[in-house]
Amino acid sequence: MIRHNGGMRMGSIASSIRRVDGDEKTEGRTRYLADQPLPGVLTARFVTADRAPALLGSIETPDLPTDYSLITAGDIPGLNGVHMIDESWPLFADRDIEYVGQPLAMLVGPDPAVVSQILDLIRIEYLPAPEREIVTMDDAMATDDPDLFIEYELSFNRDEREWPDPFLGSPDSPVSATTSANLEIAEAFETGAQEHVYLETQAMQAECEHDQAKDGTRTIQTLTISGSMQCPYYVKTALSFVTALPDEAIRVVQTTTGGGFGGKEEFPSVLACAVAVGAIVTGRPVRMVLDRDEDVRISTKRHPSRIAFRSILDDDGRWTDTKIDVALDAGAYLGLSNVVLQRALFGATGAYRPGRASVRARTYRTTVVPYGAFRGFGAPQAVFASEMHMTHLAAARGEDPLAFRRRHLLRQDDHTLTGGLLRDAVKLEEMIDLAVEISDYHTRRREYGAAVGAASLPGTAPLRGIGVSVFSHGCGFTGSGEQDVIKARVGLRRHADGSVDILIANVEMGQGALTTLRKVVARTLDIPIERVSYHVPDTAEVPDSGPTVASRTAMVVGGLLHRAALRLVDLPAPTAADPPQEIVEHYVQPDFVRWNQETFEGDAYPAFSWGVNIIEVEVDPLTYQLRPTGVWAVYDVGEPLDERIVIGQMHGGIVQALGWATSEVLEVQEGRFLQHNLTDYVIPGSRDIPPIDVRFVSNPYELGPFGAKGAGELPFNGPAAALAGAVEQALGVPVYRIPLTPEYLAGLLPEVSS
Repeated sequence: MIRHNGGMRMGSIASSIRRVDGDEKTEGRTRYLADQPLPGVLTARFVTADRAPALLGSIETPDLPTDYSLITAGDIPGLNGVHMIDESWPLFADRDIEYVGQPLAMLVGPDPAVVSQILDLIRIEYLPAPEREIVTMDDAMATDDPDLFIEYELSFNRDEREWPDPFLGSPDSPVSATTSANLEIAEAFETGAQEHVYLETQAMQAECEHDQAKDGTRTIQTLTISGSMQCPYYVKTALSFVTALPDEAIRVVQTTTGGGFGGKEEFPSVLACAVAVGAIVTGRPVRMVLDRDEDVRISTKRHPSRIAFRSILDDDGRWTDTKIDVALDAGAYLGLSNVVLQRALFGATGAYRPGRASVRARTYRTTVVPYGAFRGFGAPQAVFASEMHMTHLAAARGEDPLAFRRRHLLRQDDHTLTGGLLRDAVKLEEMIDLAVEISDYHTRRREYGAAVGAASLPGTAPLRGIGVSVFSHGCGFTGSGEQDVIKARVGLRRHADGSVDILIANVEMGQGALTTLRKVVARTLDIPIERVSYHVPDTAEVPDSGPTVASRTAMVVGGLLHRAALRLVDLPAPTAADPPQEIVEHYVQPDFVRWNQETFEGDAYPAFSWGVNIIEVEVDPLTYQLRPTGVWAVYDVGEPLDERIVIGQMHGGIVQALGWATSEVLEVQEGRFLQHNLTDYVIPGSRDIPPIDVRFVSNPYELGPFGAKGAGELPFNGPAAALAGAVEQALGVPVYRIPLTPEYLAGLLPEVSS
């Protein structure tokens, strides 16, 4: 049993219950899209580009058997653009090929084996593209006029005096200088791409129902898209552009989804639009299920980043000035990169308040697969850089990294980088105290610090270190996104027998929403949870409550359900003669939230969740393999809606982040990923996971259901920096990039590796 604020409060909303979908999933009875038979379904496979940039000359196919078709851009009835933020990402390339793996066409047919055979016979004619190949951000930065998708700037307490640009050189070449009263440090940090590795690969199918006129012509009555997704209404909006069908003719149904982590936020719209066009052209149901190799090769990834700092510490060790440059590799199309960049921008100074700060943030266009949504949505990249910078500032002062952090923590009534007011209690001091206690941090740090010199000598004894990170995560959409863009609506339907249906578009993808949201409604109405139903969303049945992203499902959607249930309590129950009783609740932005989207000034988020991680590592001095040996994590998520489920979220996020920081390498060569399956893309296995001790502090959020705030993305933010800090102590050298592969670590100590 994990302790919660001194002990389990039995009977509270946090008390854990059996997951409603647990037995079915653990016993292997859950049916995903690929498990569902569909008579007459055609298998679909993409024809993809194997070089870029280029121009598409022609697609040469063999004679196709009956019932086999090649679908191209010319078959699209509407716009050849998949709507995300805009429609710049084409469904099928009709001229410009911007990245390796880009879909050029789609082959459909009844026999999957025959479809694969035909694919091998298709030949693509490529013509040279006039543009120069820009594969990486280094390539883009080396040009006189780099191709930027977007650029933002933000200042906090900045005066008008000249202040030099941050250091943008190699992350392995920091610059520092001491003036008469100040210490100036400039350094840059890099993070790599990351594959989502959801258990179920991308999968989508389309079916058309037709009306037949007297003259024999047929029109589409309903286009139904079913599949693995996080955001049914995102998919529906994208379909409206590509199919040119009226809104009422498009129905989107989520099937049981085996993991998402952001990878099923925007990319399912690509598959959905493709199979929709296939179904419209052939008149038959069309299904596409990517195999693992193809999924890794063509789906979105976490954005690689380079984040540079130039900071000044005064004679008292106060962080008085900082200038930050945030650069993300967006890939070939914008996708969601501008919103990812905003979250990285807003979190650039982490959980701290410098005296003055200015930040420039940019996304670079490169000729690789578009990067996209991933758990944390830009915050993990920013937190890694800001936390490592804090560790290095402390080292420059000769201070303990935790003591230095304590002196600069954000506190209640402080203002954030965007000028937002922290109205709620900030319990970081209490959280740090608890993390230090359960990890015995100070004893371990003294012990390992005494042995740092061993890193310069060959030996066989493991080198040990311990590191710390302190971090936050904004809950919900950035700025005014919830009010101006999402405009969420939720519904409850109560029947005469007292049972209640939850009507929302938010999905279960492994995070426990099927259980926790039922708990919210059942607890509010004081009825057994078995009397509350919540099924996979169907846009023909449920209102648009917004996407299942941004740590908003529990706090925002759960809060709306809680308020809808409170309204239902005040109504007389329907009788058997009455129709079911429905309540619809609309999102209203809290009165205290002030935001200017043009200047990025105000409350970037209505609330923040907070975390403290301490991680211990061992590094083999001969092989440079590192092994985390302990993780201690303390979180403020308001109040957990189900403690065991939230602990599972914390464990999963920690392990996923440790993989990003250690073994998950995605290298790009000639525009393609060298790693493309789970043999060469190495995620942590059960034997790689150290003991993890998770604790919570109670800090209820007034507007969250039963005090809940965001939880799902928070645990990803902290582990990479805590791990890297531990490695720094073990080896006695600074770290500037992840993943911390043996090759990188060996390069930090050439006298040993040689």
